Amino acid sequence: MSLLKMIQNTENQMMPDHYKNLSTEEMENRVWQLKDKFGDKLFIPGHHYQKDEVIQFADVTGDSLQLAQVAADNTDAAYIVFCGVHFMAETADILTKKEQKVILPDMRAGCSMADMANITQTERGWKEMQDTFGDTIVPLTYVNSTAAIKSFVGENGGATVTSSNAKKMLEWAFTQKERILFLPDQHLGRNTAYDLGVPLENMAVWNPITDTFEYDGDDLQNVQVILWKGHCSVHENFTESNINHIRKTKPATNIIVHPECSREVVARSDYAGSTKYIIETISNAAPGTEWAVGTEMNLVNRLTKQHLDKDVFSLNPMMCPCLTMNRIDLAHLLWSLETIEKGEIINQIKVEPEVAKWSVKALDRMLERV
Repeated sequence: MSLLKMIQNTENQMMPDHYKNLSTEEMENRVWQLKDKFGDKLFIPGHHYQKDEVIQFADVTGDSLQLAQVAADNTDAAYIVFCGVHFMAETADILTKKEQKVILPDMRAGCSMADMANITQTERGWKEMQDTFGDTIVPLTYVNSTAAIKSFVGENGGATVTSSNAKKMLEWAFTQKERILFLPDQHLGRNTAYDLGVPLENMAVWNPITDTFEYDGDDLQNVQVILWKGHCSVHENFTESNINHIRKTKPATNIIVHPECSREVVARSDYAGSTKYIIETISNAAPGTEWAVGTEMNLVNRLTKQHLDKDVFSLNPMMCPCLTMNRIDLAHLLWSLETIEKGEIINQIKVEPEVAKWSVKALDRMLERV
């Protein structure tokens, strides 16, 4: 039985071709008109990684959980057009009222990391872990995961985490059980556990493709943290070679990265933290300082423009923006708004009640502790 059901009032459609022939000015003017027409009935949250052409219309910007929480607080909006990716819109639907409609302008806007842990793999892997370790594991999932995974975690006594509160949530989890399953991002789990004093040799990676543990130690029973073999395709592309180049060519530069980067990159950086942490650190930095930033390119470019008194640039000059985030563009935003105007709601995201119930439990366990 499917745990997740996406409901569209019409079939999931491709954007009509005529939107591709509109000028940027025509589309921008039309979006502003529709925002003015809908007023408080329309709410547009925009993730930090969105393109400037979209973020200019956002009523609020933030990370995924911030945006979902703000959307939940906005009880006046009938339509929440979420400019982010699929799992973010799911979380918004979980937290908002039943009568509010959450819409994703382009259903192709997914997340490769979230897709690395599906519910079938997780239930199968959980059984193997229970057979190996018994009832000694509490599951934690990064909010960058599907509603089905959040639901699984909630039903099994676990909680969600963000990159801002991961340390606090791992500390809590260790008061519940002696082991933690952390999914779907192995790097955030590894970096956080290491900062808490868990040795690398006490961590194993669960490979959901082969259904096996990847572990170099002598005794699997020494494992304290089981890391799901998933990653962010953007942050994994920052490397030690990038850091070596910066240290050699611009030694005065501060290197700041997101904890979705590999352990090696985080260890050799000057600062590591959530998107919010990166934004605040650079905002509060002294004029004239230099910053190499290891996170998504749209955000780095925006920080560069916002802080002309500092030298802000990407740690990896060859990086591209997050491809799935960039599915949401000005044309798709306009299309979604015009379909609302016509009463033809498309790409509505709706999570089944049973999935939503346990997902809320996982979210609540986190929110009670932050």
